[in-house]
Amino acid sequence: MAALCRDVQRPLGLVPTMGALHDGHLSLTRRARADSATMAVSIFVNPTQFGAGEDFNSYPRSFERDLDLLAEQGTDLVFAPPPEEVYPDGFDTWIEPGSVTEGQEGEARPGHFKGVATVVAKLFSIVRADRAYFGQKDGQQVAVIRRMAQDLNLGVEVVTMPTIREADGLALSSRNAYLTTDQRQAAPVIYRALCAAQELWRGGEQDAGRLRAAAMAVLQAEPMLELDADSMAPVERADTSGGRRVMVAVAAKLGQPRLIDNIILGDG
Repeated sequence: MAALCRDVQRPLGLVPTMGALHDGHLSLTRRARADSATMAVSIFVNPTQFGAGEDFNSYPRSFERDLDLLAEQGTDLVFAPPPEEVYPDGFDTWIEPGSVTEGQEGEARPGHFKGVATVVAKLFSIVRADRAYFGQKDGQQVAVIRRMAQDLNLGVEVVTMPTIREADGLALSSRNAYLTTDQRQAAPVIYRALCAAQELWRGGEQDAGRLRAAAMAVLQAEPMLELDADSMAPVERADTSGGRRVMVAVAAKLGQPRLIDNIILGDG
């Protein structure tokens, strides 16, 4: 199903989403609109990236509101297919990403990135995008998609945009709607932990173990947090010489939602 459909001109910028749009998504559409003759947005809650017991059925959905927001952004095309159109009877071709899925979300959610890579490849193929826009908050996902686009010569430029945050540092996410009042008050501890590691690095510390310890000390002071202790990238040194970039990542549960966030050392 397509809505807000207008004539397609090149270049075409695609913003893939699962809907329940927020200002983070809209920062992507603004950039895509500025870059593109045609700006397209996909809205598809992809069942194959959800594992057993995850929140596919309860994932926030607000399609009519999303269409209104996208119209305000000057969106030319909204692609919102039903699952049976993306995965028809007999569908049996999958993309299996490699080592980029090791650790972090790839370890915590087996099969997640197989579903992500497959659906994004299909979206690239269906929409025929020239560029696709993703937020840095989902850092490992961006790495998976960038590697896939490069390895498979998909002809799509992957553009990564900075994480958009609330005033207290919480990264915007559709799943933030799950947070209770108390959980919402506790959630910014994730960003404070990342900032603790970043400040230590800015002071000259490159030992990844010490950076990790600084972040963990902040996280462990919040009793409501259920921390994924293996969520940070397993590097030995945060050496950003020669243009190298290092991602410091955190994944934690606050009640139902699993919250992920990261910062990049070596940016700017």
